[in-house]
Amino acid sequence: MPQPLISIAQATSNSNALQAAMAFSEVGWLHEIVTTLAYNPDAAQAKYTKQFPDALNRLIQKELSRRTWSIPGTGKIVSYPWEELVRVGLVRSKLCRPFQLNPDRLFSWVLDSLDRRVASHHLNGLNAIYGYEDGAATIFAAAKQQGICCLYDLPIPFYQFVRAIQAEEAERFPQLAVAIEAIQEPNWKIQRKNQELALADHIFVASSITQRSLLEAGVSAEKISVIPYGAPTEYFRPQAKPDDQFRVLYVGRMSPRKGVQYLLEAWKSLKLPNAELLFVGSNLMPKVWLQPYQHLYKHIASIPHACLNQYYSLANVLVFPSLVEGFGLVLTEAMACGIPIITTPNTAGPDIITDGVEGFIVPIRDVGALQEKLEWCYRHPEELAKMGRSARRKAEQLTWKSYRHRLSAKVKELLPT
Repeated sequence: MPQPLISIAQATSNSNALQAAMAFSEVGWLHEIVTTLAYNPDAAQAKYTKQFPDALNRLIQKELSRRTWSIPGTGKIVSYPWEELVRVGLVRSKLCRPFQLNPDRLFSWVLDSLDRRVASHHLNGLNAIYGYEDGAATIFAAAKQQGICCLYDLPIPFYQFVRAIQAEEAERFPQLAVAIEAIQEPNWKIQRKNQELALADHIFVASSITQRSLLEAGVSAEKISVIPYGAPTEYFRPQAKPDDQFRVLYVGRMSPRKGVQYLLEAWKSLKLPNAELLFVGSNLMPKVWLQPYQHLYKHIASIPHACLNQYYSLANVLVFPSLVEGFGLVLTEAMACGIPIITTPNTAGPDIITDGVEGFIVPIRDVGALQEKLEWCYRHPEELAKMGRSARRKAEQLTWKSYRHRLSAKVKELLPT
C-alpha cells in the first residue's frame, strides 16, 4: 500500500507546527505545508532585505523570523502571503486606528482566507489534513465530503473552559476586564470553534488541562491524545548567574489571564531584601491598575527569542502563575536553562514536573501559596539550585524527537491501512 499523504494548514510557523511538519516528513507522509508567509533565511530572497536601512532591515528581519519554515525532507511549502502582509502593514504602521480596523478581526480575516484556499485547492489525494484552531472549519467541512481524515491540533484549552475562568476573573477585578480577551469573543468566532471541534476526527493537545477542557465540553476521551511539547535543550542551556541578587523571573505577556495580579500581590507582601521581581515581555495590564505596584518590579519589554537565555540565567526561579494555559513553552525553556519553576495546575506543569523536585505547583489565584513558595526559594538557595539541576535533567528527557515519534505513531493508528 502507498504511503499516506498528510498536509498541514497553519498560518504561523510556531515551534509545535514546525515539529508536526517534521514528524510527518520523517516518515515520508508530508505532502504540503500551506501557510501565509514562509520565510527561509538561507534562500536567495533573504539577501534583498539588506538593501534597506539598518533600522528597517532589523524590523523586517524580526517579523520574518517569526514566519520561518524550514523546507522539510518530503513535501513542499505553499504560501499565500498577501493578506498577512496587509495585516502586518496595517498593524505595525498603526493605521488600524484611523481606519477603525480591529487587529483581532484582521487576523481572523487572514485565517479565514487561508482556510478557504486550502479547502478549495489543497485537499486532492490526501489521506489526512492537519489543522489548527480558528483556521480549519471550512477545510474540515470540505475534507469530510472527500473522506479525508481531519486531525485537529488544539494548543490551548477549549474556549468554554477559558471563557469561564476569565469571566470569573472579570468579576473579581472589574478594572481588569478590559484586558481579559476571552470574554469579548464574538458569536461567529465561537460558532467556528464549535464547528471545528465537531468535525475533527481526532484532537491533539499538549497538556492535561487542555484535555480536561475538552472532556468537560463533552468530547470522548478516545478522541483526544495528550502529547507534551519538547524542551529546547539544544539552544537553551545553563549559564553562570552573573550576580548574587535573588531574582524571580516572569517571561511572557503580562496579562490577567497569566495571573500577574496574584504574583504582584504575593511579592508586595514579602518585602525580601536584596531581591528583585523581573518581568520580561509585553505589558497588557491596564496602566492605572499597575500604578500601586510600580516600585516593586522591573520590566523589560518584548525581546528577541534568541536573547532569552541570558534573562533566564539571571533568575533563581521562574514563576508562571497562569490561570489557564495550553502549555507554557517558557516552562521548558527555563528548565532547559537549569531554572526551577513555580506554576499552576492550569498549565503543562503537572505533565512535565514532579511537585517539589523540579519546582512547585500551586493553586491558581492563591497568593498565600505563592508567598510561601517564593519565601522558601529565598531561604533555601542550595536546595533551590538542586531543583534547577533536576529541572535541566528533566528537560533533557522532554525531547522534540519523542514528541514527533509519538505524534506520527498515533496518526499511523488513526489512518486506515
